Amino acid sequence: MVNLKTTVKDIGFTHEDFAALLDKYDYHFSPGDVVAGTVFSIEPRGALIDIGAKTAAYIPIQEMSINRVETPEEVLQSNETREFFILTDENEDGQLTLSIRRIEYMRAWERVRQLQAEDATVRSQVFATNRGGALVRIEGLRGFIPGSHISTRKPKEELVAEELPLKFLEVDEDRNRLVLSHRRALVERKMNRLEVGEVVIGTVRGIKPYGAFIDIGGVSGLLHISEISHDHIDTPHSVFNVNDEVKVMIIDLDAERGRISLSTKQLEPEPGAMVKNRELVYEKAEEMAAKFREKMLAQKQAKAGIDVPVDSTDADDDFSDELEDVPSAMEEDLPEVAPEVAPEAAPEAAPEAVLDVEEEIPPATEE
Repeated sequence: MVNLKTTVKDIGFTHEDFAALLDKYDYHFSPGDVVAGTVFSIEPRGALIDIGAKTAAYIPIQEMSINRVETPEEVLQSNETREFFILTDENEDGQLTLSIRRIEYMRAWERVRQLQAEDATVRSQVFATNRGGALVRIEGLRGFIPGSHISTRKPKEELVAEELPLKFLEVDEDRNRLVLSHRRALVERKMNRLEVGEVVIGTVRGIKPYGAFIDIGGVSGLLHISEISHDHIDTPHSVFNVNDEVKVMIIDLDAERGRISLSTKQLEPEPGAMVKNRELVYEKAEEMAAKFREKMLAQKQAKAGIDVPVDSTDADDDFSDELEDVPSAMEEDLPEVAPEVAPEAAPEAAPEAVLDVEEEIPPATEE
């Protein structure tokens, strides 16, 4: 009988060596990274995600969407694989915290910047109002419409749940500010049907020391005090009353700033007629407008296409004050990301509101 002797060779590979090898090939994750992960356990207020780390990563329910969700199942499904943002480094248990909301937030700003670059008109439903203006959601971000850029005769409180066309005024991710204009969207639409030198009939809707605001078919134009008459006017109140029907000529259309400038001065057949004989001005309006258009054309030809400057006051005189109270574009402040993350991954919160807009409207959440 032959005895077979088996010799076991000592390969010199210990448990410590094996652990070191695992560490060598272990993925290194840092806050700010975007990684692929698979959902393997859904819990009442979060989910455990396998991203290849030693310990399962965790995503709390408040980080599952840019909007509020009630249950994890609204966003995640078992065994689903998708992208996750690493929000914080490992805790004492070696567990990373993940976020989907951060990814949606970054992509929302990217999309909004693209829409602004395209000068797109967007539509959104008003979900809250305050004394400063109205709040809407654009791509999941909270946008603010200043009161001076809401062009409607309805009280602001009645705008809730109404969908409005909007243009972008300010898109600032660093300051977390998204500002929009309803008036600019309407003016742009109206401007497509209007021409400089055209005579239109409107209604006086407001009078300021610097001029009168005239409603022409649902949008407001400014009749500056210097464009009322060739005669000196102390105050527009001496010529107009609110609800007066007036015939005016369009002298400037500024689509970029959402502004329509008007004049009755250019319609006067003789200096001072707007004060002394308004009916004569209205009777001769088309004739005087034709002369104005001829004069304007001659000036442009003489100046080789350079536009004739128009003396008018911006209808947005008080707009800069309203922009100081723009609410944060986010529903809630995003949590801090570890210092290793670049600044753009953790945008600053909006500055404290001067007119306390945020105090009147708490952080918006899904109803």
